[in-house]
Amino acid sequence: MNRFSAFPPSQLLLRLMAAAVTVAVVPSLATAQTGPAPRQTAEDKNAPATISAEKMSGRPDREMILEQDVEIIRGPTTVNSDTATYRIVEDEVEASGNIRMRRFGDTYTGDELRLKMEAQEGYVTNPTYHLQRNNAQGGAERIDFEGEDRATVTDGTYSTCEGPDPDWYLKSSTMNLDAGREEGYARKTVVYFKGLPILAAPAMSFPLSKERKSGVLPPTIGTTNRGGLEVTLPYYFNIAPNRDLTLYPKLYARRGLQLGAEARYLGDGYFGQTRAEYLPHDRQTGTDRYAISSTHTQNLAPGLTYAWNINAASDDRYPDDFSRTLTASSQRLLGRDMALTYAGNFWTAAARVSNFQVLQDPAAPIVRPYDRLPQLTLQTGRQDATGFDWNVDTELTHFYHPDLITGERFLVNPRISYPIIRPGYFITPKLSLHGTEYSLRDQPAGAPDRLSRYLPTVSVDSGLVFERDAKFFGNAMTQTLEPRLFYVYTPYRDQSAFPIFDTAEADLSFAQLFSENRFVGNDRVSDANEITAALISRYIEPTGAERMRLAIGQRFYFNEQRVTLGTTRNESRSDLLLSAYGRLTSAFSVEGNLQYSQTLDSVSRANYGVQWQPAPKSVLNLKYRRDRINNLEQIDVSAQWPFANRWYGVSRVNYSLPDNKVAEGLLGLEYKADCWVFRIVGQRTPTAASNATSSLFFQLELNGLTRLGSNPLTALRENIPGYQLVNQPGNP
Repeated sequence: MNRFSAFPPSQLLLRLMAAAVTVAVVPSLATAQTGPAPRQTAEDKNAPATISAEKMSGRPDREMILEQDVEIIRGPTTVNSDTATYRIVEDEVEASGNIRMRRFGDTYTGDELRLKMEAQEGYVTNPTYHLQRNNAQGGAERIDFEGEDRATVTDGTYSTCEGPDPDWYLKSSTMNLDAGREEGYARKTVVYFKGLPILAAPAMSFPLSKERKSGVLPPTIGTTNRGGLEVTLPYYFNIAPNRDLTLYPKLYARRGLQLGAEARYLGDGYFGQTRAEYLPHDRQTGTDRYAISSTHTQNLAPGLTYAWNINAASDDRYPDDFSRTLTASSQRLLGRDMALTYAGNFWTAAARVSNFQVLQDPAAPIVRPYDRLPQLTLQTGRQDATGFDWNVDTELTHFYHPDLITGERFLVNPRISYPIIRPGYFITPKLSLHGTEYSLRDQPAGAPDRLSRYLPTVSVDSGLVFERDAKFFGNAMTQTLEPRLFYVYTPYRDQSAFPIFDTAEADLSFAQLFSENRFVGNDRVSDANEITAALISRYIEPTGAERMRLAIGQRFYFNEQRVTLGTTRNESRSDLLLSAYGRLTSAFSVEGNLQYSQTLDSVSRANYGVQWQPAPKSVLNLKYRRDRINNLEQIDVSAQWPFANRWYGVSRVNYSLPDNKVAEGLLGLEYKADCWVFRIVGQRTPTAASNATSSLFFQLELNGLTRLGSNPLTALRENIPGYQLVNQPGNP
């Protein structure tokens, strides 16, 4: 009560009433703006200003002078201060002392403030700020508000780190923050990390959200044994929400300057992507080097689609010298394909041309595939036509090869089946005809120019499904038992005179066990009098998820296999296939596949795998693979694992047992702070039978600002199944 003792009784009563009453003031219509602002509703614009303070004076219709514990609320804006003046007509607040303002979820503090509440125009001096959208904060000499979405920060800082002493921050003479465009633009900028300047730029843009924006992307720096030090400075053009372009000049210390571009687009009925690279006068080879990759798909009319997939490179060594990833570096057949397709109600017609560029590996030469110039196809079919399913595939293809036999192949393949599906069992008899006509050129002397082949095939697929309630590690499950028999008969026809345009023998698998033809392609039709027997058992959770699967299958031959691409086989059975998968716990799963030759009493192919993922960002994978046919035997170990506070190790080793060496390798460290991540990763990638590329990645990721250095994330995801970003929440 001492603070009121100096006032006369009448004034004391008025001040006590002012302290206990909240006043609502509606601003004058003269302050109204035309049209609603993007972040304010009409209700916000018409909302009254709610004012409270310990002391009030002035004219309620013109100006109010407020003192002690002042709070002014209007729409999405709240201002707290020691003292303030609110001008009713101008809808303007002028405040000082312990300024605290909340504006569209963002918060500000400062010494002095002046703000037009509806127009959201004004300033605050010596402020600190916190942006709700991306949890960014900073301080400044002054912030000028230029509307709901825009603000200019003078001599200020910016960081997504919390606390008064952030690990990293951006310091700029002027920053423009545009919440509408979700980007910031800073001038005369220096980025500090742990108190040291690490990046300076006359101008820099940065995101205020995860939305795309145009601007200079952070430089990437790395090194390889092929090109030496590599520095890339990309520029990103966000042309439209459905179009963008990235230019990425890259400097190779040993080779020169490479210019690259990548364009992406997506529209109503079309989409595509094109990437091109060009390096004039490579200092290592003395030649111009280039590569291009382009895909496009477009709906020209209802049902009519046009598409292309075009790839090219300047020379055979391009994937060795310029590729960092295994997928790109091992791609030595570059396809060029264009297709026009029309889909009707129950038929599809297509015209296609395709060929390949072969990037030869001197240590393992590649046979050039045939070109299709052109290929015309027509596919028709109906399902459940009075109980029958029928399909007819027709094809006319001109095959071209500069060194081998060329010609045309006409194919017609009608198929009809009658599926009988009931609870607990199914049986599907099927009849098909494989008809082929060849017109050939460049045949050896005496060889026929025209060949034909018509072969019928009869098959019957059948199976039973038994179910029972069961327990799996104490959990209620449904266990199934599914025996299956598949019989095929195709008569023998000598096909040794027929060319091989696009055909190879299929690898044995569970899917191939239930196929009528042992070959992929249409130049060979296997003779068959055989039956496949298989047995599958599953454990299924009440949600329908498969918890465990066990399978065994084998094909039995009643006649000798006479149609082959190599020597004739006189075996009574195929290799035995066994497969198992189980998610034993939420963190532990196993998988195994085995192909066993009873004739040779040995394992032809096998792969086994174990994955343990006890917690987010913790995964261990162990795999073994053996292929006796291709003389391949490998052990593959990969992991992401925390080994100390905030430290994670990442690694992968693919070890070849026959060669007694590491075929592929990756090793790295990740450190996760509260608002930044540091990564260092080394990778060895085979690019040819006798060549490999070694790469070293360094990356500093400043959360919410940029990633500096070279990006190893693609390599980590491809090499470590189950890898998770350390700075993102993981699923338990």
